[in-house]
Amino acid sequence: VKEVANLSLVSSACDMVSAAYASTKESHPYLRSVCDAAEKGVQSVSQATASCVQPVLATLEPHVAAASEYASKGLDKLGEKLPLLEKPVEQILSDTKELVSSRVAEVKEAVSS
Repeated sequence: VKEVANLSLVSSACDMVSAAYASTKESHPYLRSVCDAAEKGVQSVSQATASCVQPVLATLEPHVAAASEYASKGLDKLGEKLPLLEKPVEQILSDTKELVSSRVAEVKEAVSS
């Protein structure tokens, strides 16, 4: 999970969502109270779940470690095949806009000539 979260694409997308969420909470007082209540509920459920699940996780730790290593290798291979995962969202959007603009310019030139 940490490796996936550390991918530039995932990390920057999470940052964008977090900023949008914070901005929405800040600019809409009614939504802020609803979001605050939801956050408290999620936090309570998370704490309760963590205490119940901890003994099970301790028992499964060797299996989780093996699965984690396997997932890490798979993620490395995926990163090799999809270098896009290593770019932040902003760069992907910028590159896409640039590519579309150049293609549109090529089409305009072809049509005009």
